[in-house]
Amino acid sequence: MSIYDKLAELHITLPPVAAPAAAYLPFVQTGNLVFLSGHIAKKDGKVWTGQFGKTMTTAEGQAAARAVAIDLLGTLHAAVGDLNRVTRIVKLMSLVNSTADFTEQHLVTNGASELIGQLFGACGAHARSAFGVAQIPLGACVEIEMIAEIG
Repeated sequence: MSIYDKLAELHITLPPVAAPAAAYLPFVQTGNLVFLSGHIAKKDGKVWTGQFGKTMTTAEGQAAARAVAIDLLGTLHAAVGDLNRVTRIVKLMSLVNSTADFTEQHLVTNGASELIGQLFGACGAHARSAFGVAQIPLGACVEIEMIAEIG
């Protein structure tokens, strides 16, 4: 089953690439690797703001991280032209806007990791980092970047 069939089965429509909010590119390819810049969580087309341990739950964070993964896939599609060319999701790095005592950044990030695994199977098993940070641009609750390998 192609990635696009799996997306359709999950009722996921890939968004277009968002215009960068500062001086950077949405993606850069070098050799077979595509590096995607950090994407912030959005809900209903607006920045999904909040801080874990204060205004958001881990479950809400998983939904936000899943939404970021969908945006990342839209950018990856634009970068490579066909998601079926992806041979491996190499790494995700997640920044989670959280209080000093919140310790479930890894669980928040699972929202993205689980969707990637569901779509790409064994090729979606990736290395990952999840950090708690004091703030993310525009007050976003989660920001995630991705590295993918293409064939």
